[in-house]
Amino acid sequence: MAMILFSVFIILLIIGVPVAFSIGSAAAITIAFGLGTNRLMMVVQRMFESCNSFSLIAVPFFILAGDLLSKGKISRLLVEFCESILGMIRGGLSVVSVLAGMFFAAISGSGAATTAAVGGALINEFEARGYDVSDSAALIAAAGTIGVVIPPSVPMVLYAVIAEVSVSSLFKAGFIPGFVMGSVLIIIALYEARKYKYPKGSNFSFVRLVKSFVFAVPGILMPLIILGGIFSGIFTPSEAAAIAVAYAILVSGFVYRDLTLKGLFEIMLTSAKTSAVIMIIIAASGPFGWCLANWKIPETISSAVLSISDNKYVIMMLISIIILIAGVFMETSSAIILLTPVFLPLIKALGISTMHFGVLFVVGIAIGMITPPVAINLFVASGITGLPLENVSRSVVPYLLGLIIVFLAIVFVPIIFPGLIM
Repeated sequence: MAMILFSVFIILLIIGVPVAFSIGSAAAITIAFGLGTNRLMMVVQRMFESCNSFSLIAVPFFILAGDLLSKGKISRLLVEFCESILGMIRGGLSVVSVLAGMFFAAISGSGAATTAAVGGALINEFEARGYDVSDSAALIAAAGTIGVVIPPSVPMVLYAVIAEVSVSSLFKAGFIPGFVMGSVLIIIALYEARKYKYPKGSNFSFVRLVKSFVFAVPGILMPLIILGGIFSGIFTPSEAAAIAVAYAILVSGFVYRDLTLKGLFEIMLTSAKTSAVIMIIIAASGPFGWCLANWKIPETISSAVLSISDNKYVIMMLISIIILIAGVFMETSSAIILLTPVFLPLIKALGISTMHFGVLFVVGIAIGMITPPVAINLFVASGITGLPLENVSRSVVPYLLGLIIVFLAIVFVPIIFPGLIM
């Protein structure tokens, strides 16, 4: 049954069938072969059951909140605030792009949205100041990966639902790895700035700092309100996602006044399409997951892997390689939904915290956002700059290597990241 399930899934992917339909069709064919066609009604039942989770309400709401803020002034104002702090050093604009990416990561929960918001606000400024545009675009794309690590994070919500762990605890565990990723990118960016002799920005101005901070306050308050409310227990992550949307509409429509009813409708339509894609994949994963559980496929895989070696670190290296490869060829949400049920029995057998694994899984898959061919952040950066994807892909290599080092540190030295060992 495992051979039928995975063979059908891989064949359908190769011939270009969308991921959701590949997952659902593989499950349906496996059930038909294993249990008979009279049991196919189970496919529909499991599809509905997999979507019947209160925590999943957070997914469309966080996507909508990110889209609302990325289309308005807030991304530009956050960039201006970051530049008033560190824009005066050599290559300061590169540092600003990473800091702005980290700020926006705490708002959007999406890597692509973070890349689009920061890139749209900064890329012309990079070009005007004589920065290497392909290098700058690559840095912005790399910073976009932090969007799914620093909470709120849509992939973390999906993992938490599947692995049955606390969304709030997983959010807390993602903070430090996200900051470390940003710090490594800043170090590499400063090295690149000296290498390419990028110019210094304008001198520090306290007046400019205060002024930019005042304008950026509504945007800065958003993650504080959302995450503060979650961690203090005032509201759940799902409720926080709804509050995020209400706050985004309030700020964009009445504070910055850059949101019209027509614009709101268009943003909601775009967000609905993005959410629908993820929810269809979640629905299709229901019968797929049932097939895995019914025929004990994850346990079989776990036993096979453990028979290779009883060394925990060797097995973790194998899992890490699989995660990085999956990120190269699969979209983030698809990989989380598909692979989590497969890995969990093995992780538990090794005695590894599901919280630790959740963070390393999200970070590893996030790296795939800047690893062609399925590199959504590179596609976004390429589209903003108008540069060929090949140019941006070459420039992203130093940042990619830096993020892989952070990923390996999370895998093998989790003790340096408080919150992972639980």
